[in-house]
Amino acid sequence: MVYFALLAIAVSLLAIAAFGCGIGQGIAVYGAANGMARQPDMAGKIQLVMFVGLAFIESLTIYSLMVSFILLGKLPKTEAVLEVIQHAIK
Repeated sequence: MVYFALLAIAVSLLAIAAFGCGIGQGIAVYGAANGMARQPDMAGKIQLVMFVGLAFIESLTIYSLMVSFILLGKLPKTEAVLEVIQHAIK
């Protein structure tokens, strides 16, 4: 039973990882926009580096989504968990 509880916690932590990726993307775009505003001549290079960085951040998001789907497949059905809880209460 502890194994399934840890799986459920892992899936929820992966959702937090996706939230962190969204925050990271916002910070990256903010920094790039600031850099382009300060040095308009370098806008093309800054934009290229920003897109590469966003691609790496987005790949982390996709990997966390994939791992969460794999872990969700390992969780038992809700009915089975409820039966175990009912037997533990009795």
